[in-house]
Amino acid sequence: MTLIVIHPKRFIDRRGWFVESWNKLRFEEQGVTTEFVQDNHSYSTNAGTIRGLHFQRPPHAQAKLVRCLKGRIFDVAVDLRPGSPTFGEWAGIELSADLGNQLFIPPGYAHGFLTLEAECEIAYKVDAYYSPEADAGIAWDDPVLAINWPLNGLVPVLSDKDATLPNFSEVETNFEYNGCPLLPLKGL
Repeated sequence: MTLIVIHPKRFIDRRGWFVESWNKLRFEEQGVTTEFVQDNHSYSTNAGTIRGLHFQRPPHAQAKLVRCLKGRIFDVAVDLRPGSPTFGEWAGIELSADLGNQLFIPPGYAHGFLTLEAECEIAYKVDAYYSPEADAGIAWDDPVLAINWPLNGLVPVLSDKDATLPNFSEVETNFEYNGCPLLPLKGL
């Protein structure tokens, strides 16, 4: 499985709109068959906030379904599966409350995001509970990954933890490659 961009249908009328942000049957039709066990919600005060790049090691690896409830973010996933032809490559997409789009990230990827405006709220479902002993990460500005963060003059705001994450070359991963490389994101 690879990254999947999802555009849930919005039902719009004079009052506003309604959307099914999670519908097991509709998401299965798009290839998401994950059983989620936890919902996470984050709020970032400042534009330029970077959270990540985070992942959990097996056997506590997590799939994530990410959406932006308020504001806009640049969401990134990095392939951490040795044996994958796209090992160490990244893909990014803008997620926004206005677009209502979502990104499914299967296990085997590091995840992070940059807030593109102030007061962003992000919600994401995960299929494994948080495990402190499996918690890991990679520096957001790793030169090998060379992620093209659209900072556009923004000064990165990081947690103390994220500011000291190791580089990609220093991180050992033991994810299995499932035969599906990181594909270009479609439907941006």
